[in-house]
Amino acid sequence: MTYEATVQFKFDATYTPTYGSGFGSTVVDDFIPEEHYLITAPAADLNSTQYFKLFEKFMLCVGMTPESIRSGAMSLVFNDYVDEKEQRKVCKEYEITMDEDLEKKFEEWKERDAEWARLKPGPMGTVDNLGRYSIFTQYTDDQLEVMVKMYDSLYSEDIDSANGVA
Repeated sequence: MTYEATVQFKFDATYTPTYGSGFGSTVVDDFIPEEHYLITAPAADLNSTQYFKLFEKFMLCVGMTPESIRSGAMSLVFNDYVDEKEQRKVCKEYEITMDEDLEKKFEEWKERDAEWARLKPGPMGTVDNLGRYSIFTQYTDDQLEVMVKMYDSLYSEDIDSANGVA
C-alpha cells in the first residue's frame, strides 16, 4: 500500500488603487494589482520542523518579516496556555533561560567569577601571568620536585662556577 500526500498554501490578493487620494496616487507603482502564490510540497514524510520551514516560506511570501515569524513560533510555546514543564523542556533543549531563573543564574555566575578571581593569581597570590607557567602542566608534582632539586644543586652558592678562576 502506498501513501501519497501533498500540502498546499495558497495566497490570492488584489489591489485596487484610488487615484484621487493625494499621497496614495504617487505610490501606485509600488503595488502589484494582483498577487497569487501557491506553494505545494510532498507531505507524506514531513516532520514538524519541515512543516514550520514550509510555512515560514509561505509567510515570507505574503509579506511577514523574519522577526515576526520567529516571534509567532515562540508564542506557540511560551504563552499562558502551555504548561510550565513543557516550556522548561524546550528551554533545556535549546539552552534558553527563562526570566524566572535569571536571578539564580546570576548568583551562579557571581560565584564562578569569585572563584576564578581567587584562583587566577595562584594560591599564594604570586602568579600574575598563567600562560607563562603553562609549559609545566605536562609534569607531575614528583617530576617538578626533581627538577627543583637539580636546579638547586646546579645553581647553589656553594658551587664555584668559574672553578676558582675569577
